[in-house]
Amino acid sequence: MNNELIIRSGSSEVDFALLKDGKLIELHNEGDDNKFSVGDIFLAKIRKPVPGLNAAFVNVGYEKDAFLHYHDLGPKLPSLLKFVKRVSTGKLKDFTLKDFPFEPDIDKDGRIVDALHSNQSLLVQIVKEPISTKGPRISSELSIAGRYIVLVPFSDRISISQKIDSKEEKDRLKRLVQSIRPKGFGVIVRTVAQGKKTAELDRDLHNLLNRWTAMCRKLPRAGHPSKVLSELNRASSILRDIFDDSFTGIHVDDETLALEIKDYLSEIAPKKESIVKLYKSSVPIFEKYGIERQIKTSFGRTVSMSKGAYLVIEHTEALHVIDVNSGNRSNKAKNQEDTALEVNLIAASEVARQLRLRDMGGIIVIDFIDMNNSDNRKKLFDHLKEEMKGDRAKHKILPPSKFGLIQITRQRVRPEMAIKTHEKNPNANKEGEVEAPIVLVDKIGSDLERILGHNGKAKNGIVLNAHPFIAAYLTKGFPSVRSKWFLEHKKWVKIQPRDAYTYLEYRFLDNEGNTLK
Repeated sequence: MNNELIIRSGSSEVDFALLKDGKLIELHNEGDDNKFSVGDIFLAKIRKPVPGLNAAFVNVGYEKDAFLHYHDLGPKLPSLLKFVKRVSTGKLKDFTLKDFPFEPDIDKDGRIVDALHSNQSLLVQIVKEPISTKGPRISSELSIAGRYIVLVPFSDRISISQKIDSKEEKDRLKRLVQSIRPKGFGVIVRTVAQGKKTAELDRDLHNLLNRWTAMCRKLPRAGHPSKVLSELNRASSILRDIFDDSFTGIHVDDETLALEIKDYLSEIAPKKESIVKLYKSSVPIFEKYGIERQIKTSFGRTVSMSKGAYLVIEHTEALHVIDVNSGNRSNKAKNQEDTALEVNLIAASEVARQLRLRDMGGIIVIDFIDMNNSDNRKKLFDHLKEEMKGDRAKHKILPPSKFGLIQITRQRVRPEMAIKTHEKNPNANKEGEVEAPIVLVDKIGSDLERILGHNGKAKNGIVLNAHPFIAAYLTKGFPSVRSKWFLEHKKWVKIQPRDAYTYLEYRFLDNEGNTLK
């Protein structure tokens, strides 16, 4: 498995595309106007506690107040409030917490009005970016994420990632972290720490302590509200969270950004520093690696898959609904049940990719093709769980219901990635929008595969009539789309431009002029 990170730098934003064996699986965008990222820590003021919600609204500088629920306060809230007050007034100069006296924990089922009051200063952390009409969701249980560990101030707990299966390795990491953990700080050991030595974890810990100290130094001069600790820039945070030995290349089209990434890699993985490459070609970097094409074909309402199957993805305020369709594909399997299983397994892989790619969160309901065999339903469920293993967002998958529905809840911490895949209608005197040419060409390719699979008349020859724009797109360049069809199907398609056709219209014919369906 080869993982590549392709980074496109613009004047005001940076785009990050993660490719797995050449296929786009994650897309991120970082703009200059993104003032609220998950992980940022703010010195804020309580606007007002709301007893009916058992929550408080907090001014963090966003147009809508941030939402802080009682359960997100953390048990050590009194200690945090006392620490912030003493540091802000200059009475406390030691930020290590080793001699700081902790206050008693708050009641886990208490009331917000007993814990906070209006105009109180508090350190809060963004846990969910502003989405739709809602302000940020915040927590006062702070954590600072590193490469191998997460540092949790005002705690004494050591937690090991549940994704580490080996009990021996968990025990080793716990003993190791116990020996280096500073007093007053808890530690969460991340999955990538598996197999790492004391020196690597200790270096990561010291980097996090330095960030904590730098943040505390800002408090006496900080206004309300103000950001006192920023999450790493998106490139560094992506590398911190997903980088491993499977990465074979990081391609960047900006020299300054390439140097920054090299510097960061030299800290977390010095042996991999050489995989960072500066891209200098005149062809745009996303075009070179086929990312633009994949974006156009992956973000529409309909998503094509192999063997003529496709997904229909609908978004509502309450949930996302994904419908799996087999299309009019040839039935090469022995029976309908086998066909349904084959299409469902393909769809499960694509659904897992789509959730990561679009960063879809909340409730997702997938309507797979009905299967009567319980073993097949279990195969589908297990396959979907396996495909979702690489997803960093917290998620839960329920087994298929009697109606063939699978429900997924997936953590939503930032707005969903939505990219427009329609373009202005080029047909004369026509208004509105149509699908991008690449999306249309993919549909034509799926129809060709289906027709060749089960239409006997297509064996002798096949003709495609299409709008001149589409005909030119299919035949120009090397290798052309038509050439790729020939290599895949061993069948040459004669393409005839038709001026009378509309932009979206196309038709397959045999050599006698009969329409192939």
